[in-house]
Amino acid sequence: MCEPCFYLFQINLRLILVSGKTKEFLFSPNDSAADISKHVYDNWPMDWDEEQVSSPNILRLIYQGRFLHGNVTLGALKLPLGKTTVMHLVARETLPEPNSQGQRNREKTGESNCCVIL
Repeated sequence: MCEPCFYLFQINLRLILVSGKTKEFLFSPNDSAADISKHVYDNWPMDWDEEQVSSPNILRLIYQGRFLHGNVTLGALKLPLGKTTVMHLVARETLPEPNSQGQRNREKTGESNCCVIL
């Protein structure tokens, strides 16, 4: 397969840290959030040195205002191949508990949430 064609079958993730620094990585639709955290940890960008974490297990991805669980794949999120998708990358020991009642209420009213990290 030619190199430009290879990118058509990958997902380009632009990861944003709380500090505002960004970096882009290529992943397969079969890669999970845990796979991505491990890859980023193992290939930590030099210009992110100040934000270096002690373990890949505390790196969490946020997509469309929601924390992704480790087993969720990019394909399950239906991310477009050959395009850039933006996610936030944060250091956090545990995932927040889901608010199932609030989620049901938002679905009924059609409201949506936006994630802002300061």
